[in-house]
Amino acid sequence: MFAFKSLLNMPRFEAIAVALALVAAMGYTIISLEWLPHMSIVTAIVVLLLYGLMRGLKYQDMQNGMIGAVGQGMGAIYLFFFIGLMVSALMMSGAIPTLMYYGFGLISPTYFYFSAFALCSIIGISIGSSLTTCATVGVAFMGMAAAFHADMAMTAGAIVSGAFFGDKMSPLSDTTGISASIVGIDLFEHIKNMMYTTVPAWLISAALMLWLLPNVAAHDMNSVETFRAQLEATGLVHAYSLIPFALLVILALMRVNAIVAMLFTVVVALIVTYFHSTPDLKQLGAWFYSGYKLEGEEFKDIARLISRGGLESMFFTQTIVILGMSLGGLLFSIGVIPSLLEAIRAFLTNAGRATFSVAMTSVGVNFLIGEQYLSILLSGETFKPVYDKLGLHSRNLARTLEDAGTVINPLVPWSVCGVFISHALGVPVWEYLPYAFFCYLSLALTLVFGWTGLTLSKK
Repeated sequence: MFAFKSLLNMPRFEAIAVALALVAAMGYTIISLEWLPHMSIVTAIVVLLLYGLMRGLKYQDMQNGMIGAVGQGMGAIYLFFFIGLMVSALMMSGAIPTLMYYGFGLISPTYFYFSAFALCSIIGISIGSSLTTCATVGVAFMGMAAAFHADMAMTAGAIVSGAFFGDKMSPLSDTTGISASIVGIDLFEHIKNMMYTTVPAWLISAALMLWLLPNVAAHDMNSVETFRAQLEATGLVHAYSLIPFALLVILALMRVNAIVAMLFTVVVALIVTYFHSTPDLKQLGAWFYSGYKLEGEEFKDIARLISRGGLESMFFTQTIVILGMSLGGLLFSIGVIPSLLEAIRAFLTNAGRATFSVAMTSVGVNFLIGEQYLSILLSGETFKPVYDKLGLHSRNLARTLEDAGTVINPLVPWSVCGVFISHALGVPVWEYLPYAFFCYLSLALTLVFGWTGLTLSKK
């Protein structure tokens, strides 16, 4: 995992006590005190540094451990810079607005729940944010559900399923980037490997929504037409605006490095922008830093969808990656992670057990702390050496981190995503949970594939 040795040979009981205390404290600060995860991680780092000093370790040695861990994750830091630039470019070129416009045209009143699921999947991929998808398109669908007399919990479940499918499979998603970078694989390689569990989970979810959930007799499609009209009025909707998306897909299929693919996509999107507008360099600089901004009172319903991107939007994610990897390096340096791995080494003898352990750890962190970023970061740092020892490719670990970490968070009532989504959609987590088919199907499939060895690749 890291290119250095732990500084302490920590006894097993001590490592377990430290780990449990750390998880309990971080859970309390995030859930009860409503701290941002940054503050919880910084506090944990400070406490661990003091603990290390009390055990006779030198600060410089512990700092070197943190620096070494962050150094191995610098690829993620660079990646997020280019994601921010690309989101802005895809917005100003009209690529994302055009995709949304055509997506809204696919809504079927009869198959309302499936339509909500499918469109939220498309929007989620195009903007790379599950929470934004829920807070914008999701809220619109909840309004339509009320007008159509549809079941609100079923609608919310379909929205959450689609939004987290999109978040999971989008190259613009921060959780997708973190999962790939934490184990050291290419972003597009990670997305391609996730298809083995994600596509079947999506298809089964679609079948359940089409055949298990009742049809809806729609009487009013005004909300959909209002969204489409506002999108068209922005002047960003053009068929040629999809060229940057097409290029991104082609480069991904050609297995071009993610950052290189993003660079070419940004350049092409910038060229496409000048087909329908002529922003000056001052405006471009502002958009690339702060994100594309859609101005005008008439666009208030879709402004939150369109006004996105920029370097600034990535700072939250970049800082949590730096802090999370620092915490992982420190836990390794003082001997906590090596001791815990030694404790379960006898159990981790095959791919099935390793997959189960990663999945349960990710789920456990989500339930104990309620934070999807930490479920990915802590589990990834802890189990990467296990996968190396078993000869399993790191892409298998990255996939399990997403299947058990990213998509489980919205199913936890006290989690960050659970609280946000239940408030935004007006439906409690425990009511939409049975209908969020995609989320728990992803977990089930990754466990099945882990135990059977299907789709698992060796190093």
